[in-house]
Amino acid sequence: MSNIDSVLIIGGSGFLGLHLIQQFYDINPKPDIHIFDVRDLPEKLSKQFTFNVDDVKFHKGDLTSPNDMENAIKESKANVVVHCASPMHGQNPNIYDIVNVKGTRNVIDMCKKCGVNVLVYTSSAGVIFNGQDVHNADETWPIPEVPMDAYNETKAIAEEMVLKANDPASDFYTVALRPAGIFGPGDRQLVPGLRQVAKLGQSKFQIGDNNNLFDWTYAGNVADAHVLAAHKLLDPKARSEVSGETFFITNDTPTYFWALARTVWKADGHVAKHVIVLKRPVAICAGYLSEWVSKLLGKEPGLTPFRVKIVCAYRYHNITKAKKLLGYAPRVGIEEGINKTLAWMDEDL
Repeated sequence: MSNIDSVLIIGGSGFLGLHLIQQFYDINPKPDIHIFDVRDLPEKLSKQFTFNVDDVKFHKGDLTSPNDMENAIKESKANVVVHCASPMHGQNPNIYDIVNVKGTRNVIDMCKKCGVNVLVYTSSAGVIFNGQDVHNADETWPIPEVPMDAYNETKAIAEEMVLKANDPASDFYTVALRPAGIFGPGDRQLVPGLRQVAKLGQSKFQIGDNNNLFDWTYAGNVADAHVLAAHKLLDPKARSEVSGETFFITNDTPTYFWALARTVWKADGHVAKHVIVLKRPVAICAGYLSEWVSKLLGKEPGLTPFRVKIVCAYRYHNITKAKKLLGYAPRVGIEEGINKTLAWMDEDL
């Protein structure tokens, strides 16, 4: 197996990026680690991250700029590029097109131009979701013709570009990983949002019957999968089975959707004696009403039909392919991951 001599993590200052730095930092022999981002690394890191910031070289630039990207790749001398940069959910659709589509196109072009051997792309399990239930889906499930939203639509487009760019003849190998429901230290959305819900006294409300299984995935496990994929693509004996392929990445423990929320709330001492259940059809109607009222008031709606469909849908995946071909196995369980996330939130950062 060939070593990872130098890795460039695009989006390395973000939530998943920090976990990627940690996992690449922990392998032996440790590669040179470079990150490319529009923002600097956080001034203070969580105790959950033990890498030495001085060992990480930072390259600031625009993802869509050929010059910025080419300079970063050349300066890093990376033989592996990991592209995990992507806007959060809820942004203007144009942002997703710029970053996920145009940005990824630029990454591919500059990797090829600079002679990079391996490109690992962070896609999303949501690329196969269009509001309908997803039961034990594997990689043979098709991308829906009508996408759920602009985020997953552009993720699917970028994923296809990455896979088509795979070219053994020119020693350029690509793979797309599809993580589901990422959470962990550094996350500014999921667990912090759940804590805010409890503080507002809203943890007693539940949308849907909570009989739908859902995949949550600890960010450190997702980062592990990226390291494994990079190693496989550098291995002449393994790359033929992995290159140009997609892989679902989860914690392999589907749980009822509200289980994670209630675990977080319980850890904080919020246990509702009575749960008020808002049925899916009623919640969808309430979502449309919320959107209408919010539009009149010029505010962001708290509840939308889109969010209701996500909360109430079955969305769990089969990761047999990742286990078999990547050697992937989640090392951090859901409850341990929640405890790590809560510990991070309680730190004085």
